Amino acid sequence: MNALLAAAAPSGASIAHLTHHPLGIFALLVAIAMLVPPIFRKTGLPDLVGLLIAGMLVGPNALNWLQPNGETITLFSDIGAIYLLFIVGLEIDLDEFNRVKSRSLTLGVLHFLFGMATGISIGLLFNFPMVPSILIGTLIATHTPLGYPIIRSYGAQRDESVIVSIGSTILTDIASLLVLAIAMGLGKGSFSATNLASLIASVSLFAVIVVFSIRTIGGKIFKQSINDENRIFLAVLLTLFIASLGAELAGVEKIAGAFLAGLAINSVLPEGKAKQQVIFVGGALFIPIFFIHLGLLIDFNSLRSSFSSIELTALMVVGVIACKGLVSVIAGRGFGYNGNQMVMMWSLAMPQVAATLAAAFVGYEAGLLNASVLNGVLAMMVVTASLGPALTARSVTQLVEPEDSIKTSSTNTSDERNRSNPEAADFALPVVSRPLKIVVPVANPATEYGLLSMASRLLNGGSSAPGQLLPMALVCPSLEEARGSLNRAVAAARDRLNEAASIGEDLKVPTRCLLRLDEDIAGGMSRSALEQGADLLLIGTGQPDKLRNWLFGDLVDGVCRTAHCPVVVVNLAGQGVDDLQRILVPIKDLSASAREQFELAQRLLASAEGSSGVITLLHIVDPRFSRHDRQWIERELRRWQPPGESGERIRIDLVPGPGIDQTIQRSSRHHDLVILRSQRRRVAGLPIPASDRTSSLIRQLKCPTLVISEPLL
Repeated sequence: MNALLAAAAPSGASIAHLTHHPLGIFALLVAIAMLVPPIFRKTGLPDLVGLLIAGMLVGPNALNWLQPNGETITLFSDIGAIYLLFIVGLEIDLDEFNRVKSRSLTLGVLHFLFGMATGISIGLLFNFPMVPSILIGTLIATHTPLGYPIIRSYGAQRDESVIVSIGSTILTDIASLLVLAIAMGLGKGSFSATNLASLIASVSLFAVIVVFSIRTIGGKIFKQSINDENRIFLAVLLTLFIASLGAELAGVEKIAGAFLAGLAINSVLPEGKAKQQVIFVGGALFIPIFFIHLGLLIDFNSLRSSFSSIELTALMVVGVIACKGLVSVIAGRGFGYNGNQMVMMWSLAMPQVAATLAAAFVGYEAGLLNASVLNGVLAMMVVTASLGPALTARSVTQLVEPEDSIKTSSTNTSDERNRSNPEAADFALPVVSRPLKIVVPVANPATEYGLLSMASRLLNGGSSAPGQLLPMALVCPSLEEARGSLNRAVAAARDRLNEAASIGEDLKVPTRCLLRLDEDIAGGMSRSALEQGADLLLIGTGQPDKLRNWLFGDLVDGVCRTAHCPVVVVNLAGQGVDDLQRILVPIKDLSASAREQFELAQRLLASAEGSSGVITLLHIVDPRFSRHDRQWIERELRRWQPPGESGERIRIDLVPGPGIDQTIQRSSRHHDLVILRSQRRRVAGLPIPASDRTSSLIRQLKCPTLVISEPLL
């Protein structure tokens, strides 16, 4: 028995064996990529920083579970590195990129010149010969946009400052690697004009071949020949790997080939499941492994030894941060960008990772750079790889939701949004008199009447023109076939739709029922809304499973990933729709999104016969605002009131902050319904329906809630 227990008990040797086995290594990497980001998200730190720290903990300087030079993790990390730049190119708005390519070129030249000047100055200051000083310059001139996954997660990748910064990356890396090749030739005494001309020619030829062949051949393959999305996915991956390998054969870093491949495929690959599969696989698996591997590369002993040359290390770290910041300010002011956009440019240009490490190791192995410079590069990588994404996470929220004064928000936000998204502009206009088409998935007989009643109240909003109620029942064939009950499931769905039709008749609203068979329940709801041209998709919500939601998300999350229209999430908390007479609408600003909250409340009251309901507009006022500012806000909110509407039905409640959650919770005790809005953003590459604050607030409220989640622009 003791022998059996001893054999069954885990030991350090068994763990070491598992983490040296390829399957064990891969399982550990997947586990870290899955579990670490949600944990660090709770602390407010970027996911990427969490992955770096996790890599440091499981690396050779801590738990010693993984080795940075292992074949398995090196392979996946290399794929993650090229995937990072590939997705950058794949998601760039080509029209916008072409419009600002001159700015990208300007920014790239500035980063290269200032970086080279900074590095050469540092090298000469510490009495390095000219060739090693040039190599240090190439290290500082390069950069890797580690913060791009964060930008993508917030849907801000189309901001001009982001596109300009990303476009400059390819120029700085290629230029720096060309200078690296020249410096290496000079150091070895083998440099010649012929070698330089050959290198430039091979790089130029490679770029032309990649872009031309993908756009010419790929256009025919992707748009005409291949209809199978799985084969398209494999064709895209094959193109990525061939382009990356070709870049190295041409004499430049593989990430340059990946970026060019992403740009070329972007112009020929149609939007659809295949493109989403490519992005999802990279964002969920390979890119996190790349950041874990970066954590493994951080050598604490080398960093400690660098204290002996702390002046060089500190100057390299401060130099790269100051250099990138200075260029961002100069270029940002020249381009007319605001402070947040300049910080964004700074954060994207700061990380020194892929090309920097490659150049440093090449110079070190050639004997042109000593250990003190290499240690300085490692310290530079740790600081910039942590600080850069952290600044990105901070500035991206300002790009998505600027913290300007409420006056600026009221005058600018609505106009900008209407220009960028005509459909959103249509919904942002006074829609109280516009009939809507609303899709309502029905699955639970206990909540069916309440959801359809709520939808019927939102249909017309007092308009004489009829809207349309679209109850939808969805059946998953594979799931029901596994249970042996597909026919029964379809019959039950038809029964629910018959009941929905009867409810629609009782409510006296035009009703058309939809039956859909789809393997993806959440996606099927969104696709039905798109096919029917729906203005709203209204769904109910129940008590969530916290563990399941933390790991995988829930049905509401899934619907909001693909819905083209606003999604209204309703929790009636067991109350009837007719009882919702006192409606609380917390208003964050005077934007079009806030106006939609108010208009939903107007629709609910306008469609109720003989209603004497009241809408309370609650705004948490900055305590620094003067009485004049508060009066101005109240006047602006009063302007939302439709002509002829009784002032008694709309109340303005301005409460000095802080304490937003507590104020809303306290005010909700005197109301029957709270209407909230959430910015549909992305976390780990996937859109979720509500911000963390909104989700937490909903759990605290005891009364019914209605949350409007708008599609990403």
